[in-house]
Amino acid sequence: MQIRQLIFQLSQTRVVSNRLILQTCRHFFKEPRNHTQIFEWVAEHLHENRRTIFWQRLNQPMETSMKYVTLTEPLYPEKLRQIYNPPAILYYQGQIELLKTPMVAIVGARRCSHYSDQIVQSLVPTLVKQTITTVSGLAQGADACCHRETLFNQGMTVAVLGNSLDYAYPTDNRILQQTIQRLGLVISEYPVNTPPRRFQFPQRNRIIAGLCDTLVITQARQKSGSLITAELALQENRNVWAAPGPINDPLSVGCNQLIAAGAQPYLNAHDLVLELKNNKKI
Repeated sequence: MQIRQLIFQLSQTRVVSNRLILQTCRHFFKEPRNHTQIFEWVAEHLHENRRTIFWQRLNQPMETSMKYVTLTEPLYPEKLRQIYNPPAILYYQGQIELLKTPMVAIVGARRCSHYSDQIVQSLVPTLVKQTITTVSGLAQGADACCHRETLFNQGMTVAVLGNSLDYAYPTDNRILQQTIQRLGLVISEYPVNTPPRRFQFPQRNRIIAGLCDTLVITQARQKSGSLITAELALQENRNVWAAPGPINDPLSVGCNQLIAAGAQPYLNAHDLVLELKNNKKI
């Protein structure tokens, strides 16, 4: 059995974690075995209440229409392969070659103010002129603004979902998601029929942090998903920029704390692009 097919089949069961898929791949390389032996090994490492589901789904017809790339293939981006717990598989719709381009991630509060819009509008046109791809999470607020502004400026954008590609979440972004599928790239590590769940979004954030060369946070509350993304980006040695804001604005508390802790303050697009050039990222 080819390892690409093995990863796909394990993912499709929806009960094998990404970590176990990676462990299986390492085991498969060390001790080549037939597919029955491999699946039995995986089943042994599943919780008892998941084993029956695993065997049932493994024997069901697989969804074969989805395009996907695994971490063993050349199309898989090297910078994502190097992160902690890299996604073993990425399902995609759109231009997969965008994963190999320079990327700047832009994230922020879901319930952001017009200030986030102004920051995105000040940054994205310059990124597009430099043929830099934007990446975000297709959430409400700053994420959606990033994608829309990039498309408006005829640039390339990548949306990373916290659910499978057959779901549009939030539903208000359905048309935006379809547009990105057509003009950019939408990716997810989750197989078909995986609805959005709260714990999947922090997992999604590690992919955003892993794909980008630089992360920009427009607004963030003291406890927010954007700060999780920033922490993950710092762990992976990515440059983190945060937009400073009023000290009495709850939406700027997270950004101001990041700056106090050493993140670079985002003041204009020129400085950010200059740093990318100096670091030979573009």
